[in-house]
Amino acid sequence: MVRTLRSEIATSFIELSGHGAESIEVYVATVAHPSPRGGVVVIHHLPGFDEGIREIVRKFAVMGYNAACVNLYYREAPGASSDDAAAIARAQGGVPDERLVGDVAAALAYLRDLDNSNGRVGVIGYCSGGRQTVLAACHLDFDAAVDCYGAFVVVGTPEGSPFNFPALTPILADLHCPMLGLFGADDQYPSPEQTSELEALLAHAGKNFTAHTYEGAGHAFFAVDRPSYRPEVAKEAWSEVADFFDIHLSA
Repeated sequence: MVRTLRSEIATSFIELSGHGAESIEVYVATVAHPSPRGGVVVIHHLPGFDEGIREIVRKFAVMGYNAACVNLYYREAPGASSDDAAAIARAQGGVPDERLVGDVAAALAYLRDLDNSNGRVGVIGYCSGGRQTVLAACHLDFDAAVDCYGAFVVVGTPEGSPFNFPALTPILADLHCPMLGLFGADDQYPSPEQTSELEALLAHAGKNFTAHTYEGAGHAFFAVDRPSYRPEVAKEAWSEVADFFDIHLSA
């Protein structure tokens, strides 16, 4: 498990060129130590680019990784609060898949190009970001991926949904890296049946995928500011994330 003792971390909001060469806002937390280290791209949940997600970015830096999170709703509402930006993005049907891949690619390149990068970068996402993690890991050369309760991976959004997210089953065979899945047994999106189907499809494709489904937890069990938060489950799941990234992102 990665352990960096008393290293300083630096945080900032930066601007990168994302999909279509458009400017995007990115929150970064980097480790002020010259020794080579891995990086983590964090993909925020559907509620948006909020303080809870930025705390997760800082947590990865404390763990010893350089980390970055793209504000996926920046184009829709630059400078707006996370709640307002999320509402505008929802009204427009969410983030298009192609744009997501382009924006995440920018964060991946940024982390890989840092002076103290060891060249290895992982991706982790929560809620809609879990689905987007799978999407990104099937298109980009990440070294590890963690899907935290990502819905609409093996099934698309239902009829009447404000979103139009197609199932990712046609591209699962393109998964480029080992992936860890963290799910709640009481979740409906994704349901345990859907996560089992994902596991079977990836096994059939010969992919390295490990899934953990936690009893007594539903959706968003990592979210400390929501009623869905399950501290004991989150603690165990964080341990799985730390071990997984230590294996795949260490120099």
